[in-house]
Amino acid sequence: MSSTTLVRGKGTKILLLNPNSSTSMTEGMKAVINDVDLSHSTEVYTYTAPPSSPASINDGKDIEASTAAVLNDLSSVINRYDGVVVACFSVHPLVPRLQVIHGRDCAITGIFEASVLTATSLLKVGQKWGIVTTGKFWEDHLSDGVKTFLGANTADEIAKFAGVQSTGLNASDFHHGVDPAVVRQKLKVATRRLLEAWDVHVIVMGCAGMAGLEDIIREAAKEYLGEEFAYSTLHVIDGVRAGIMQVDHMIRNQRLRPGR
Repeated sequence: MSSTTLVRGKGTKILLLNPNSSTSMTEGMKAVINDVDLSHSTEVYTYTAPPSSPASINDGKDIEASTAAVLNDLSSVINRYDGVVVACFSVHPLVPRLQVIHGRDCAITGIFEASVLTATSLLKVGQKWGIVTTGKFWEDHLSDGVKTFLGANTADEIAKFAGVQSTGLNASDFHHGVDPAVVRQKLKVATRRLLEAWDVHVIVMGCAGMAGLEDIIREAAKEYLGEEFAYSTLHVIDGVRAGIMQVDHMIRNQRLRPGR
């Protein structure tokens, strides 16, 4: 038998890291994972933070508590993976902390960072993008986070960024405890407010708990601006999908380094 030579092929392992302790939220992300067009050799794993982490991350204290819980529980096994996506739509300290510890050999990003990059890359001249999120706390947190991530001062205006609109819900409300009809209505109202900032063509779903709720965003857009805009023009960014696609791209680029 003639010998064979491996020409290409290297398995890739990605970890989708949910820094809150809600297993139902992690389950909600799995449908999105299965919908991402990845190579069959790419394996995506999920992780849910331990019970010491909040079940829903709703403010700065929750962000800090989830950071401590995850670092105590998971940090030593991060290098088993080629890439990690922090699945909390926030300026989450886990992203820079893990990058400092593991970033040379592991591609690390968050769904917030990946969504900002995806949204800005889809804009045409004169178009804007914005975020629909959960509670009021996130309006300033995410607005300032976007500006800082893009290298602007928090007091500056960014011409292409239409801002953040909140629903008044918590992340956990998307999966239990609140009537789905109420969730739908609040999400549609927030979407309408964002679209009223003229020329918004990209909407980012600013919460990991919104995974799979794109249809509600499009339904609101259809009611306000028509079916053609809602289904043929408007881009709706799911942070979990954007994060997985971004980290897959980062892994490919890291492997281009001669020392790898």
